[in-house]
Amino acid sequence: MARIPYVDPAEAPEDVAALLAKVPPINVMRMLAHAAPEFRRFVSFSDALLRKSDIDKWWLELAILRVGHLSSAPYEIFQHEALARAVGGPEEKIAAVGRWPETDAFDADEELILAYTDDVVNNVRASDATFEPLRAKLSHQGLVELTMAIGFYMMVSRLLNTFDVEIEADGKSRINLER
Repeated sequence: MARIPYVDPAEAPEDVAALLAKVPPINVMRMLAHAAPEFRRFVSFSDALLRKSDIDKWWLELAILRVGHLSSAPYEIFQHEALARAVGGPEEKIAAVGRWPETDAFDADEELILAYTDDVVNNVRASDATFEPLRAKLSHQGLVELTMAIGFYMMVSRLLNTFDVEIEADGKSRINLER
């Protein structure tokens, strides 16, 4: 059970209810709606990262899933496994993210993304050993957006875990990348 109640759109202030009507009807959004007006900025920023970033969408989801595993955030993993599938992530790789680096499921580029993500999460500043190989693969914009996404989803995972946000009762993800 969540530590505080989810925002009920029927009882929310008009501006919050209007925003809730535009986002997927999922528990994370209903929890974050407590933080109005920051909630609007959260939705805008997450939308920009997921839909408009320069980085390959599978690589982005791979990094987000790894953050979820490193943060022991089941809700994050649940939602982003669905998004990873939606962007073409292979099922065997999605299932293997939590076992990395003890698996050979990933290609060399994916391993660069995973190693970089681990480094940023665990050490705050990525080492040259993980940064330099990615510099050869990603644009400057892609490097910055990947790092922003890692940090953003670290924050999201901490919110999810602190407030015990629950996976939706029907076990279905309602996030999609289409608009």
